[in-house]
Order: sequence, then C-alpha cells, then structure tokens
Amino acid sequence: MRPSLSDYAHLAGGKVRDLYTIDDEHLLLVASDRISAYDHVLSTPIPDKGRVLTAMSVFFFEELGGSNHLAGAPDDERIPAEVLGRALVVRKLNMVPVECVARGYLTGSGLADYQRTGAVCGVELPEGLVEASKLPEPIFTPATKAVLGEHDENVDFATVVDQIGQELAVKLREDTLDIYFRAASFAADRGIILADTKFEFGLDSDGNLVLADEVLTPDSSRYWPADGYEPGRVQPSFDKQFVRNWLTGPESGWDRAGDTPPPPLPQEIVDATRARYIEAYERISGLSFDDWVQTPV
Repeated sequence: MRPSLSDYAHLAGGKVRDLYTIDDEHLLLVASDRISAYDHVLSTPIPDKGRVLTAMSVFFFEELGGSNHLAGAPDDERIPAEVLGRALVVRKLNMVPVECVARGYLTGSGLADYQRTGAVCGVELPEGLVEASKLPEPIFTPATKAVLGEHDENVDFATVVDQIGQELAVKLREDTLDIYFRAASFAADRGIILADTKFEFGLDSDGNLVLADEVLTPDSSRYWPADGYEPGRVQPSFDKQFVRNWLTGPESGWDRAGDTPPPPLPQEIVDATRARYIEAYERISGLSFDDWVQTPV
C-alpha cells in the first residue's frame, strides 16, 4: 500500500516544486501545476504541467546518463498515489548555491545584459547581435539563487569562484556546457532549438557532483521550433515564454513594474500553454504523454 503525502514531513517549497522527507537519505520531489513568471507565482495553474515536467526530467536523466539524483522509478512504491506521475524519489544532496545557465542564443536577461554592457556575465560577445542571435559558441552564464519572490542575479565566473572555489566552479562550467551541447544536438535532430537552459547540481556524501532538481524541461529551458527561426525577433516557443508574452502584452492590462500581482490567465492561454508543454515533451522524447504514469482517479 502506498503512503499518503501527509505521512512525509514537508521540508521546503519553491515556486513550482515541494520537497518532503522520506528518510535520512531520500526526498520526495513533487512538481505542482503552478506556473511562475517575473518572480510571481501566478494564481492560475496549468493542468498536467507537473506531470510534463516530471516526464521530461526522467527522459533526459536517462538519456544523458552520468550521475543524477534519481533514486527510484517514476512509479516507485514510496510515491503517494495522489502525486503519482508528478513526483520522484531523489537522493539527499548538499546543493551547490549556483544557478548553472548555458546559453547558445541571445535572449531574455542575457540580451538585456548584452545591450547594456556588450557582455553576458562577463563574457564578451561580438558587436551587432540582436534578439535570438546564435552565439559564436555556447557560454556559461551563472546566477545566484534567490529566495522566493526575489530575482536571481546574473554573475560572472569570478564571483562563482569566490563563492565555491576554483575547482568546483570549473567543474560546474564544464558539466553545464557538456550537457547543453549534448541536449542541444539531441533537440536539433528533432527540429527544435534549445536556446538556453538552467541546471542545478549537488554534492553527494563523497563530494561527487550530481545533476539534480529538474533537467531540460520547458520551465528551465527555452525551446524554439527550428523551422521559421529568424534572428531579430522573439521566437515562438514551447516553454512558458508564451505566458510571459501575454502578461506583458496589452491584453493582460498588467504593469510589470507596478506593485499589483499578475492577473489570472484566461482559459485560452491556459489551454495553449498546456498544449505547448505536452508538444515539447512528445516532440523531443518521441513518446506519447498519454502513456506517462497516471495519477489514480
């Protein structure tokens, strides 16, 4: 018989995920249907989003190989029935306090940094780049991890070295770029551009670096269709950029610089966002989302 979620102590909660303690060595990582944008958790959930994020993470953890934090199958008997399909049993790790971002294309906060300084996180870039420009080569652009409601802050590599030491900083950069290269190539074979992505790592009890949290999901990555790609404009996407665009567009009536929280999402935006997340999973994995682990009714 499966445990109930209430059998586990709630350890921590973030914008999208919640952590529960299973035992001294294992945690339950639960992905919700919450969606965040511009440091706000929106009041409108996206149905099945938690299941898509979990399915995509499991697919890529298996595809990438190497050391990761998974400690059980998606239907592990330690997962409560009420969160089956959107929860994973993972190893406890000492998390590294750095957001490890790899960028192959210029957009988002990277574009804003470039327009202001000609560089991203201290990495000098050629002149004349525009929205969605492909970079000469992928770059490591780390950020500090902010508490809920505050901004992650882009930092240069020297800041990471000061924070965690030269050896670990170099290893983070190498692993981040290696995973990005492999994932971007994998996505390209399926007609999708992986513009950028974010990883988190932890250290196990032996000091080994372990890939953790979520990996290469539509929440942590920007995925663009390769057909129709054109620098100089915002690309259509399979990620939550679609929600960001609506929030900052005229239809929402929301002032991002103001003090009011974002408005609820209209049903058509919810439905379209759900469809984009599922399409990203199915196009990249080649699997049917209908076959993913189901939560019992």
